Amino acid sequence: MTLSRRNFLISATCVSGAVAAYALTPRRRVALMPTGALEALVPTAFGTWTSRDVTDLVAPKVEGDLVSRLYDRSLERIYTDAATGDSVMVLLAHGDTQSNELQLHRPEVCYPAFGFEISSTRTVMLALAPGALLPARTLVAEAPGLRENIVYWTRLGEFLPISENEQRLDRVKTALRGVVSDGLLARFSMDADDSAAASTILNAFVRDFVRSIAPDKRAAFLGTRLAAVLAAV
Repeated sequence: MTLSRRNFLISATCVSGAVAAYALTPRRRVALMPTGALEALVPTAFGTWTSRDVTDLVAPKVEGDLVSRLYDRSLERIYTDAATGDSVMVLLAHGDTQSNELQLHRPEVCYPAFGFEISSTRTVMLALAPGALLPARTLVAEAPGLRENIVYWTRLGEFLPISENEQRLDRVKTALRGVVSDGLLARFSMDADDSAAASTILNAFVRDFVRSIAPDKRAAFLGTRLAAVLAAV
């Protein structure tokens, strides 16, 4: 290979890399979550469920001050069904910026860091209404004397990724659009030995919880497309 040709190929490679880097550099911030406290968006009671705020739920935290950078707003509540006595723990965590360094931490990754073993995990499509399906993930996290049944979803901009790989891919897609998006983790759990029964309760709770949110605020939790589908039902 001649020197000139080699120099040309090196230059072309550098230019291609620069173009790719530029394309992946977000330049516009887009957030679906309105400003203000999460508490103002989520009813404290609906149907037979009432709630109380707490601060001691197992949260998706990591070492150091990265936590405050990952999630600028969070809500922790326990909802109790007056009719049955069932309790559901709710954690909503919002991050204003999703990037390579700052990405939502998924429960199947975080729970083992707190000493839990993930005994099962699978993806599900939660029926919020006919034709309105929410991509989510269920898992069972176990520790000595404790069996926590969990259903959760994540929103990354307009995407609803159901795995860490899909979340990473959706972040790249968002970056290619030149956008820095916000993100939300919505996690619901209950302690129960009977995971099948817990799953039934959690799925019904999530459906009613989402439908209790004002229609014009649901995009912050579901993305605009699914929120529009739900509103049209």
